[in-house]
Amino acid sequence: MTDAECIAFLQWALPRLERRWIGYRKVRGVVCKRLGKRLHALGLHELRAYRTRLEECPGEWTQLDALLGIPLSRFYRDRGVFDLLQSQVLPELVRAAIADARTGLHCWSAGCASGEEPYTLAMVWRLRLQPIFPELKMHIVATDLDATLLERATAGCYRRSSLKELPTDVLAQAFEPRADALCVRVPFRTVQFIQQDLRTVMPEGPFDVVLFRNVILTYFATSAQRQLVQRIASRLRIGGILVIGIHESLPDGASGLAPWPGARSVYRRIAA
Repeated sequence: MTDAECIAFLQWALPRLERRWIGYRKVRGVVCKRLGKRLHALGLHELRAYRTRLEECPGEWTQLDALLGIPLSRFYRDRGVFDLLQSQVLPELVRAAIADARTGLHCWSAGCASGEEPYTLAMVWRLRLQPIFPELKMHIVATDLDATLLERATAGCYRRSSLKELPTDVLAQAFEPRADALCVRVPFRTVQFIQQDLRTVMPEGPFDVVLFRNVILTYFATSAQRQLVQRIASRLRIGGILVIGIHESLPDGASGLAPWPGARSVYRRIAA
């Protein structure tokens, strides 16, 4: 399979799964390797034959859809986002929760891959904010479609390469060495991991924070983006926060969300 053949196939197949080529252009190598393995497993020798199989066996589209997930994640990814959450966003949400006589914040990491994002949030809360606001707890649910990634998340052990952006004090307090990996210490294992395809099912909420980064808005067609953003926004409290990727933007027509002052990837729900 040549690169040109893979590109042509993806440009044909992606729209049929409500995905967009532009999101896959830079990461196509990962997908093309997976396609090669799928062809080998099916005893096929070229993408033209695989295209015929898709047309003749509708169930194969589910298999192809599963090959298209891009689980790129690491701890403290886009550090400025977590710095903003720590310094401004979470303290304001805490004050609102206290004013409403609530006992905790509820957060959702959508498309959590192998758990780096929700664990980072748990560490920021426990080490930076809980000492200041001891009367509140943070409840974190994290969802992903990929069962294998969720198994890794539940195990909570990672290579050092995915931890290099963590502040040194967080790394020292939140991880313990085990064999050839660093594992999340028990006090930080407060994340509830659930296998869900957010295109069809979502946690009910209401949530104070939803981390929705580099999943739908990068890889899916605008029509799917618009529908899912509105469904996710409906699970936020009024005043709750939606966080998207720093290189992403909300689709035209997304309503009820206003940007956080000075932040390009953080939005507040302002209306039902």
